[in-house]
Amino acid sequence: MVILSAVALSFTAIQQPIKAQQQLQQNEQPQVQQIQNDSTAILRSESHALNTIFKQVENSVIQVTRTVPGTNVTGLPTGNLTALGSGFVYDKLGHVITNNHVVGGAKVVDVTFIDGNRYTANVTGADPYSDIAVLRIIEKIPSKQALNPLVLGNSSKLVVGDQVIAIGNPFGLDGTMTAGIVSQTGRLLPAPNVGYSIPDLIQTDAAINPGNSGGPLLNIQGEVVGINFAGLQGGVGFAVPSNTVMRIAPVLIEKGNYTHPSLGFAGATLTSDLAKSVQGLPANIKGIFVSTILKGGPADRAGLHGTTIDQFTQRHGGDVIIAADGRNVTRFEDLVSYIEEKKAPGEAVVLTVIRDGHSLDLKAILQARPSGPPPYLKQPPVPPIP
Repeated sequence: MVILSAVALSFTAIQQPIKAQQQLQQNEQPQVQQIQNDSTAILRSESHALNTIFKQVENSVIQVTRTVPGTNVTGLPTGNLTALGSGFVYDKLGHVITNNHVVGGAKVVDVTFIDGNRYTANVTGADPYSDIAVLRIIEKIPSKQALNPLVLGNSSKLVVGDQVIAIGNPFGLDGTMTAGIVSQTGRLLPAPNVGYSIPDLIQTDAAINPGNSGGPLLNIQGEVVGINFAGLQGGVGFAVPSNTVMRIAPVLIEKGNYTHPSLGFAGATLTSDLAKSVQGLPANIKGIFVSTILKGGPADRAGLHGTTIDQFTQRHGGDVIIAADGRNVTRFEDLVSYIEEKKAPGEAVVLTVIRDGHSLDLKAILQARPSGPPPYLKQPPVPPIP
């Protein structure tokens, strides 16, 4: 009797939590189902939004093609090849925005809309330093195919995590849409084949592949916030910001080229290793390490000091720039962006530098950036300031 009672008690003790768990699961099932329904509704809503955006802009995104001479391994010509990229309609006058490296020095290119209609376009203007080019369709477009310019948004409002959409022609696959988020803003990468860097690039994880170049990067409102510019292995893509397009494209349409301001030196964000080579540098200083200075350039005339090499081949750091016109610059990108966006050739900029442990101001008069690669005697160890 005692044994049976003990077994009964023990059995009950096991059953009670199971019943409670079953009751809890029964209570949770409606909540789990509701969460699943909500998630499905959100996904459907996002999918519908993306569908809507694509339908709104697909007729304004074009494929850009040009003819390039082909060669074999011996360098002998093998016939013409076709290079392709993307672009988008900028205005109702027939102007199209794309990358400079897409047109590649051509004067005339073909543009093809998603419906297959193909037209000839002249290269109105190109800026290799921002990798922006403007085309203009020279053939008459039928009235039934009215041009629908895309709206340029404010790229400065982008923050990490914002959803973005890339549309273009990767690998020649026309009308392709990929989506992702803004991974970071304010990136600095070299412009193709010119030796200068493009500031304020947008980094995204939306797939950017060969053929996407020149196509629009859109926000969730369907506004252009960038021109897809480059993609790296591992799903890292970059776009030229729309604010840069708004500043440069009208000048390209009017003049055919854009003049960038130049300081005439090479530098890099100060690191611990670079700081060790600078004599008397206070601890925890943030700024820009000055490396190579262009002789006779604005920085040189202002008295900026670069690095020197002694008889033992040891490098000694020069000035460290900590501010421009009173604005702190902690990264190399900060100074590049400030000069590009706020200054013009002929204007002055006051650089605050640390030299021998002391702070001093140097006034530099900016000049127009010379054409071609940076005119340094030797390849600078770090990217030059545009």
